[in-house]
Amino acid sequence: MTTRADWGDCILWQGRSIRRSTGGRIHPARGKKAFEIGRASADTTIGPSHCSIIRTFGGNCKVRALRMNVASVSDPKTGVTRKAMIETVIENRADPNYVRRNILTRGAIIKTDLGKARVVNRPGQSGVINAVLIE
Repeated sequence: MTTRADWGDCILWQGRSIRRSTGGRIHPARGKKAFEIGRASADTTIGPSHCSIIRTFGGNCKVRALRMNVASVSDPKTGVTRKAMIETVIENRADPNYVRRNILTRGAIIKTDLGKARVVNRPGQSGVINAVLIE
């Protein structure tokens, strides 16, 4: 539990920046608010399917995929979508370390039993993995 004194060091705060686009400092009229605190990233990895449901602002729900080993892979030439087992992460432009840790994010290139595919959705936000076959 973070207290108000700890908020200065909290990296998950998602409110307005203290700095202007020119680099000058903005003197805010109010402090940080509890509803502006974000959450840690899901860091979806390869493994037996495990999801968590999170209550979001306004009482809505968000499904986070924590582990997934199946992806819905679509073939753009034929238009057919099939389920495929995920074997490994080949490339991830978000962070080179994600390849070593097998973390799935949007834009990651994965190796499936149907071939190489690119993840087109955000697994940590939607709870599923959708991908498109690439050459």
